[in-house]
Amino acid sequence: MTQGTQATPCSQPGCSGTIVDGYCDVCGSPGGVIGTTTLPSGCTQPGCSGTYVDGYCDVCGAPADTSAAAPATGTPGPATGPAVDDGGGIADPAWTPTTPPVSPPSVPNRGSGDGSGAAGAAGVGSTITRSSSRLDSTALGSKRARGSGSTATRRTHSGSTRLRAARLGAGLTRVPPAPKVDASTVIMRNPEVPENKRSCPSCGAPVGRSRDGRPGRTEGFCAKCRNPFSFTPKLQPGELVANQYEVAGCLAHGGLGWIYLARDKNVSNRWVVLKGLLNSGDKDAQQAAISERQFLAQVQHPLILEIYNFVEHDGAGYSVMEYVGGSSLKDILKQRMRANGGDYDPLPVDQAIAYILEVLPAFQYLHDHGLVYCDFKPDNLIQIGDAIKLIDLGGVRRIDDEESAIYGTVGYQAPEVAEVGTSVASDIYTIGRTLTVLITEFRGYQTAYVNRLPEVQSTPVFQQHDSLYRLLAKACAPDPADRFATVDELRVQLLGVLREVVAAKTEGTALTSAPSMLFETPAITGDRLEWHELPHLRQDTTDPQYPWLANLAVEDPGARLQALELAPGDSAEVRLARARAALQLNDSALVERYTNEMLTEDPWEWRALWISGLSALQQQDFPSAQAAFNAVYGQVPGELAPKLALAAACEEDAYDIAEVLYQVCASTDANYLGPAAFGLARIRVRVRGDVTGAVQALDLIPSTSHGYTEARRQRAELLYQHGSDLSSLAAAADSLRGVRIDRRERSQLTAMILVKALDLVQNGAESTVRIGDIPADPKSLRDGLETAYRDLARSAPDEPTRYRLVDEANRVRRWSLQ
Repeated sequence: MTQGTQATPCSQPGCSGTIVDGYCDVCGSPGGVIGTTTLPSGCTQPGCSGTYVDGYCDVCGAPADTSAAAPATGTPGPATGPAVDDGGGIADPAWTPTTPPVSPPSVPNRGSGDGSGAAGAAGVGSTITRSSSRLDSTALGSKRARGSGSTATRRTHSGSTRLRAARLGAGLTRVPPAPKVDASTVIMRNPEVPENKRSCPSCGAPVGRSRDGRPGRTEGFCAKCRNPFSFTPKLQPGELVANQYEVAGCLAHGGLGWIYLARDKNVSNRWVVLKGLLNSGDKDAQQAAISERQFLAQVQHPLILEIYNFVEHDGAGYSVMEYVGGSSLKDILKQRMRANGGDYDPLPVDQAIAYILEVLPAFQYLHDHGLVYCDFKPDNLIQIGDAIKLIDLGGVRRIDDEESAIYGTVGYQAPEVAEVGTSVASDIYTIGRTLTVLITEFRGYQTAYVNRLPEVQSTPVFQQHDSLYRLLAKACAPDPADRFATVDELRVQLLGVLREVVAAKTEGTALTSAPSMLFETPAITGDRLEWHELPHLRQDTTDPQYPWLANLAVEDPGARLQALELAPGDSAEVRLARARAALQLNDSALVERYTNEMLTEDPWEWRALWISGLSALQQQDFPSAQAAFNAVYGQVPGELAPKLALAAACEEDAYDIAEVLYQVCASTDANYLGPAAFGLARIRVRVRGDVTGAVQALDLIPSTSHGYTEARRQRAELLYQHGSDLSSLAAAADSLRGVRIDRRERSQLTAMILVKALDLVQNGAESTVRIGDIPADPKSLRDGLETAYRDLARSAPDEPTRYRLVDEANRVRRWSLQ
C-alpha cells in the first residue's frame, strides 16, 4: 500500500482484511464504497451462468438488475443448493449442486439512457451530435401506453421467448432444465456408509462387514493390508474449520472420506464443500498433499467447479470447493429408471450429446494448461437449470506427472493407463465411455466390455446412428494413437453427429447448411457423381507452406506439378497439392506415389486416403474407392463429405448402403440435399424400379436450390417414361410449371408428353385431367401438340430438322384430318 494512503477495511461481515488493489487481502472479495449500489456478480436471468462485467452479463448480454442488488455492506442472500464430488467414484452420493452467491462488485452509473445524463453534454470530443439518440422515435412501450389511453401496465413479452435459446443443445436440440437444489435439504440426517459400500481406502478390499450376526465395524484395520479405515465423520455440525468454515453436516462419503457442507463465515455465509485430501493423520503428509494440490486453485473456468482454498484442521487437510446445487447425470439416469418402473431408460441421444458437447471446452481448457481430468463419468457432470458444471477435481493431475497416484473408475478408465499413465488420449477415452453409458443399456461395461464397446448387432442405437458408433469407436480405440488427437477435434465431429441425430429424429427436410472446417460444399448435379464433383478438401491455413501455396497462381496441372516440386518445404499441404495435380492429370500411379509418401510420413493422414478414393473413383475402381472413403468416414464421422463420396462409390454393387448414406446427407445439410436427392432418385429407379420413391426424392429439392430446374426436368422425364395413365402424364407436365427451362427443351418434353397422352385417349382412356393447360381430349391435345412442334421447328438447328417438325405439326392439325 502506498505510504500515506488510508487503508479501507473489507465490508464483508466477519472479515478483518483490508482492500488492496480493489480486492480484500483476506477473503478476496472486491472492495466497494459503503452506501453505493452494487450488483450481483452472478447473472439473474433464468438458466444463465454468466457474470456481470461492467454492468452487463458476459454470456447473455442482459443488463444488471440494480433493483435486486445487495448493499455493499454484504447482506447475505438466500442459500442455494449443492454438488459434491464423490472421491473417485467409490461412493454413490445423494447430493446435488448450484452456483453460490458471490460478493457483488460495484458498478458505475451508466446514465439514464435518454441523453439527459452527464454524457449528454456536448463537450470536447463528444460524439453525441452523431448519435442516433438525437433523432425522433415513434412512441413505444410505456410512453405509448400513457398517451393512447391503453389499460396495459406491463408488456406481454410477445415474441420475446424466441430470443432466448437454451444453452444446452448447441441450438440444435433442447435439453429439459434441471431444478436447483437447496443446500439445506441435502444434508444427511444419519451419515452412515452402507456395509456393502465399505472398502479399504488403501487396497480396496471389503471392510467393516457384518459377521456372525454382529454389525460391521465403522472403524478398524483392513485384514488384507493392515491399514486403518474409518467411516465415522470427523467433522460435526457447528464445528469451525480454519476459523472460517462452519460445518453444517455431511453430504456424501467418497474415496477420501466424508464430504461436508459448510458456511463460509468470511464471504457472505456462502455454502462451500469441504473434502478431505488424504486419509492420514500424518501432518507432514497433509502438508505435502496441500502443496501438491495447490495448482488446482489456479483452475478458473465457468464450466469447472471452483476450488477456493486448502486448509488444515485437527491434523487433517481439506479442500474448500464451490457448492453447486443441481443433478448429476447419474442422478438423472436414476430418476428416469424410477419413472420407467425400474427398467433402464437411457438418455435420448441428442440430449446426451448436448451434455457432452457443453462440457468439452472445460476439458480443452485443462489440456491447454497441461492438466488431465482422469476420472470423467456421469457422476461428475452436474446440470443446474440449462447449464452444466464439471465437478470432482480430485483426479486432476499434470500431464507430465509420473509419480502421484492416478484416480480412475473401472469401465471408464483407458486400458493403457495402468502401464503408461494418463494423457489427453485417456481423457478422450473416458468421454467416449461416458457418452456410451448415457445412451445405451451398457451391461457389462465394467466386466465383459471393460475395454471395448458392445457389438453393433446387439445395440439398437448403434444401428440407428452409424456416425455416432463410428465416433465412439474412434474415441474409445484400444490404441491411444487411434483416438481423436484433441478435444477440439472430437467436439467438431460430435457437433456434426448431433446434426445428423436431430435430422433423423425430426424426420424433416434438411437443416440449414453448416459450413465444414474440413471440406468445401459439393457440386449440384443430376447425373452420377463424378470424382471432381465431390467436396474439395479445405486447405489447412496453419500449414507452414500455406502462404507459399496461396501465391502459386499456376492453373495447368502439369505446370503446377512442376512448380510444386520446387516448393521450399515438403509439408502435408504441399504433398496434397501434388497429389491433386496428379489426379487432374489422370495419372493414378503418380497419385499413388504421392499418397503413399504422405501415409509413410503420417499413417493417420486420412486426407491422403481421400485423394486415393477420388483416384479410384476416377478409374472406376469402385471397391478401392469404397475402402478409402470408408476409412475416411471412420476418421471424421461427423462430416458429410465422406458419406456422400462413399455413397457414390457404392451405387453399383452396394446400393442399399448408398441409399442410406444419401438419405443421411439429404436430411442433414441443405448443401448436400441436391446431390444426395439425385443419388436417391437414381438408385430407386435403376435398382428398385420405384418411380414414386424417385419422384419423392426429387421433390426434396427446394425451388431455392441450384438443382431445382434439373430436378423438375428429371421429374417430368420419369413420369413420362414410366407413366401408364393420363394422371401420370398430367403430373409430368405440371413438373415444368414455373421452371426456368430452355425453351426448346420445354417444347420437346411437352411434345413427348402430349404424344403419349393423345395415344391413350385415342385408345379409349377417359379423364377429366388437364395436361398442363390442355384438356385431355383429342381436339385439344392435337392443338397443343401442333403448337409444340411449330415451336420446335422455329428453333431447329438445321433445315432438314425444321422441315420434319413442320410436317409433324401439319400431320396432327385437326383441319388436315377433315
